[in-house]
Amino acid sequence: MPQEKSYQALMENIFIGGADQAREAHQNEGLDVIIDLRAESDNLEGGLPRIHMPIVDDEAKQDESVKRAIDYVVQAQKEGKKVYFHCSGGRNRTGTVAMGTLLQMGKANTVEDAEKQAVAIRPIINVKPELKEVLHNMYQK
Repeated sequence: MPQEKSYQALMENIFIGGADQAREAHQNEGLDVIIDLRAESDNLEGGLPRIHMPIVDDEAKQDESVKRAIDYVVQAQKEGKKVYFHCSGGRNRTGTVAMGTLLQMGKANTVEDAEKQAVAIRPIINVKPELKEVLHNMYQK
């Protein structure tokens, strides 16, 4: 039986997880870019195709940073790139960008639907109310 991966595929060429799974995902998937959503980012192990797009946990007014991360993921996927994004544990900020990506790409119609889909893919996703509000502001006006 193959070993279960500690990260998940959100959709074709888009992978999600925590910081600790970035190297494993890169080795298994041949990623083109790894997006680190942590505000408190340390310099992960070198040699990874990594960019830093911080979303600050427990802060209001994260609309711009969330939108920038979602837009980047969607654009990279459209260009055929393999993308992995993560925060620390792959729950809150990762869940937010995963939900926004599903909404942006038309895979979900509401924030609630996007959340159900994201949690079905990665059960530990647990997006905090302030980041859900950002998604409501962006997608359900």
